[in-house]
This record gives sequence, C-alpha cells and structure tokens, in this order.
Amino acid sequence: MGESAFPVSGVSILLRITYAWNRCVLQRLFSSFADGWPGIGLLLLRLLTAAALLYFATTGLLASPPPATVILQIVVIGAGMLLLVGLWTPVAGTLAAVAKVSIAFSRFFSHSGDPWTPLAMAVLGATLAMVGPGAWSIDARLFGRKRIDFPGR
Repeated sequence: MGESAFPVSGVSILLRITYAWNRCVLQRLFSSFADGWPGIGLLLLRLLTAAALLYFATTGLLASPPPATVILQIVVIGAGMLLLVGLWTPVAGTLAAVAKVSIAFSRFFSHSGDPWTPLAMAVLGATLAMVGPGAWSIDARLFGRKRIDFPGR
C-alpha cells in the first residue's frame, strides 16, 4: 500500500491542523526516519555518541571541575541518556553540542585540558540533531509517519 503525502488527507482542514500540531511536529524536521542500512548506521552513531557523552561527562564530574562545568556536564549526561534511547534527538543533540563546545572553550582558554575531545563530541551531537534519530528510536514511534485508514472508503 502506498502512503499519501499527508496521512489524513481525506478529512477536514481543522482536523489536519490539529493532527499535525499535536502528533507530527517532529516529523517536519526530517524527511523520513531512515530504515534499513541507513537506519542501522544512525542507530550505531546514536549509541556511540551517547556512550561517549555519558563516559566523558561522568569522568569529568569525578575530576571535581569548577561549578560552571559541573552544570554543563549534568546537561551532557541528560542529553546522552536521551540520545541513548532516541527521545527528543534534535533537542538532545543540540544541548550536547552547545554544552560540549562550552566545555571545549573553557578548556582551551584555561589551558586545563584537551579541547579536541569535547569538540569532536559536539560535532557528533550536532550531526544527530541535523540528521535525526533513525527508525529504531522512540522518536520514530512517537513522531513518525502514520497511516490512518477510515472504514468505508
């Protein structure tokens, strides 16, 4: 069965707007939630990024950093957990990227560590925010395309 361009094409415009506003807001950010080999690639990228964010953020917290960095590391841990399950991927990727860029700048200007690792993780987070979570994510289940069949048509 082919899918239409809009999943509720046979109903009133008011219902379409309500449906689009309440259920498919995230779908507008991506052309599709990739399936097959691209979906597996996005799953692996998401898992790698989440694992790296969680590992480096927890080890960074154990090193007793300054209070501003503690807050950033806690944001990174939250973003890593969201990326791990694929929930709110654009928001989590953006938060991780912004927090990691801030950590990289603070390390660069204070000469207190390597800024390149946080910068690489920021690029991974930004990449996920731009490309999307893939088909194997909670985002795809909540916000992916849905087909509605009306009886009698």
